[in-house]
Amino acid sequence: MRVITGKYKGRHFDVPRSFKARPTTDFAKENIFNVLRSYTDFENQTVLDIFAGTGSISLEFLSRGCSRVVSIEIDRQHCAFLRTLFQKLGDPASCLLHADALRYLSKPTETFDIVFADPPYTMRELPSLPELVLQGNVLKPEGLFILEHGSSNDFSKHPFFMEHRVYGSVNFTIFRKHAQ
Repeated sequence: MRVITGKYKGRHFDVPRSFKARPTTDFAKENIFNVLRSYTDFENQTVLDIFAGTGSISLEFLSRGCSRVVSIEIDRQHCAFLRTLFQKLGDPASCLLHADALRYLSKPTETFDIVFADPPYTMRELPSLPELVLQGNVLKPEGLFILEHGSSNDFSKHPFFMEHRVYGSVNFTIFRKHAQ
């Protein structure tokens, strides 16, 4: 796994082969971050990365200068890897929570400018994630929610839908929470 751009550009991190998570491809990461750059300036943004997995997305946000990146991961092995990874970086903007993402979304402890979710594509609750994030208290007004998902999901009718992007087999849907 490598960081695409920013202050950690080119850094490589070896993901254990025993991991169940599938890291977002470099091609998909580079393209979705180029799209996001047209919507927001990453510097000083607060980010929540739920279902953090390998930490690939969290690293990209950290590398781009976000002021705080909270990564949530429930798997113990993945958490141990992420803890080591963030310790190696020594970036004070990183924060790791070993927690259930869905429980956290129901009672968040802070609000964020950006929420990124890369759940298992077969997760039963995946279709309800936009409602949990956009109707809850985790995302600031005018904040962005990016959902990575498989091709079987279509969120284009959602009231906060902005756009859908496909990069190979990876689908991203971008939402913006409207100010109340």
